[in-house]
This record gives sequence, C-alpha cells and structure tokens, in this order.
Amino acid sequence: MTSGKNGLLPPSFVSNLQNVLKNRKIEKPPEAEEQKHQEEEEAKIEAPAEEKTCIEDLERNEDLRPIVLVTNEDGIEAPGLKCLVEALVNGGRFNVHVCAPESDKSGSGHCLSVRQTLVASSVGIKGATAYEVSGTPADCVSLGLSGALFPWKKPSMVISGINKGSDCGYHIIYSGAVAGAREALMSGVPSIAISLNWKKDESSDSDFKEAVEVCLPLIYAAVQDTEKDLFPKGCLLKVDIPTHPSANKGFRITGQSTSRLTSNWQPVTLHRHLSGKYMSKEQSLGIQLAQLSQAASAAFSEHELGEMDDDLDYGALQQGFVTITPLGLTCNAELDAHTSVASWITTAIDQDAPTSL
Repeated sequence: MTSGKNGLLPPSFVSNLQNVLKNRKIEKPPEAEEQKHQEEEEAKIEAPAEEKTCIEDLERNEDLRPIVLVTNEDGIEAPGLKCLVEALVNGGRFNVHVCAPESDKSGSGHCLSVRQTLVASSVGIKGATAYEVSGTPADCVSLGLSGALFPWKKPSMVISGINKGSDCGYHIIYSGAVAGAREALMSGVPSIAISLNWKKDESSDSDFKEAVEVCLPLIYAAVQDTEKDLFPKGCLLKVDIPTHPSANKGFRITGQSTSRLTSNWQPVTLHRHLSGKYMSKEQSLGIQLAQLSQAASAAFSEHELGEMDDDLDYGALQQGFVTITPLGLTCNAELDAHTSVASWITTAIDQDAPTSL
C-alpha cells in the first residue's frame, strides 16, 4: 500500500513495520512467547495482502523501477551526460545506471576493443550506479549488457547522449553516440541516441539542460511503452535537438539525409609528433604527418549542403525541429541499386568468363 504522494508508504505502516523488524532481533522471555504468537496470528489476519508484499520488497531492498542504462561518446565527465543523468535521477521514475567512456571518444563509430583489456572503474554519480570504461561507446554498452558489470543483462532502455554535435546524414557512420544505441539494439534492447546541434561561439553548456527538458517527455513515453511492449521494434531512435532547444518548433519524424562533414585535416611539422612530443630531424626524416583537429567539436567542418528537405533530418533540424529518425541495423542498398548491380554482374561475368578450359 502506498500513499498518494511520492509513492511513500503510509507513516503508520512504516512505524508498525519498524517495530516488527526491531522485535525480531530481541530475544523474548518464555512467558512472552504465547502473547507473541497471538499477535503474529492477528497480524496475519489483519494485514492486507498488498502490505505484506510491501514488507517483503522492503526487506529485500528491491528497486522495482525500470532500469535505464546511459552512455555517450563525449566521455563520462561531459555536461550532456551529466545533465541527462541528473534529470533522470531527480525524476525518480527509473533505476539509473551509467556505463560511459572515461574520455572523449567522438568519431569512434562502432569500434570494439578487440583483444584489449578494458578497465571499468566505479564513479560517484548521485543517485546512479556508474562506471567509466577505457573503451568506446559500443564497448560500454556491450559490457553493460553482458552481466559482468551490473546484476542484470537487459535494461528497459539504453540512452546514448546527450551528444555535443548533431548526427545527421552520413555522420551516423562516424558517431559513437549512435553506435552505443545500435549496440543495444543488436542485443534486443530498445535504445535512443540523443544529440544537440552544438554551434561554436553560439552554444553553451546550459543548452544541455534545455535539451534535457525537451527530450525528457519522449524518454518517459518510450520507457513506459517499452514496459507495455508498445515501443517500435527493429529500430533505434536518433534524436537531434536544434541549437536553441527551448525555441524548437516541435517534433518531426524524418528520414536520413545525405549531408556529410568534411574532415578537417591539419598538417603537422616534421619536427613535432602527433602527441605533442618533438622528434629529432633524423627520426622524422621522410615522414609526412597530419592530424584531425585536436578539439573534438572542430575535427570536422560544417555540414556540406545536402538535401534540405524538411522531411529529412538535416533540413528539418536547420529549420528548428526536434528530429526523430528511426534507424535499423541492416545496410541494404535501395532497390534500384540491387537491379543495377544484378545487371552489371551478369555482363561482367559474361565478359570475363573463359571461352574454354
């Protein structure tokens, strides 16, 4: 039985429960045994079944709320993840767990750390059970769902984000945030990848709090419908939030565009190593070095103009909509491409086939 406020047990019930638990630890004299037995029998008759269930749950210290696993690509200290986890914890609806990279893994795609030993370290995040991992977002989700780190293998939902920078168009191939959600989907766990359309000299960390407020109703609805087996199956949801979250024009279901980012490669002098350490002239002779911009948010230039249709992720996001793009696991080409390849392969084989053995 619960009270109407905050799901708390009635004070009288809690008081009675505390007395019961206290009395269990106290040795009763023989003359009190008969009275104790009589009280227990009366309690069995008077206590409703719902209260008995509450007692059992309380004694086992079970948390029956839906489990949500949070990861990201920007690292466990990133403001986007911190704002999201704080909101989920404060909402009180979920049992929140975190498994995220110990450092920024932007652009890591769906990379797995094969034949490497990963280190998972406990991290203090108020209200959540959290670990930082010396791996990629895909590593984190795979480890989190393995049963080796947490006492469960299948949470209600995996949420990846909130990522610093949009994941529109072809950029989903590079995105560690999308990869984290995809890894969950591959394991049969519903997932959402959330990104904020961060713009240099315009965006600030406070925008992540606004972004959380925008996407929180979607998360609540998604987990609720997952529990009811109503959440869409066979896809993850990629959510991109506009630069000014609180001024968004609403949610829009979109397809994936063909917009892309241009890699911002920078030349490096021959006398300087990528890590910042200097090499002698003899060591570096004949070697040409280059690196992507060290700042993750500047590693790629702005999106090249692709389709600006408002039914595709990039165009709708630029117009101020919160875009929701369903993504699947397969990478099948369009039907026209299948027809074209079938025609080509037949001709190619006929041309190159030997006329005789």
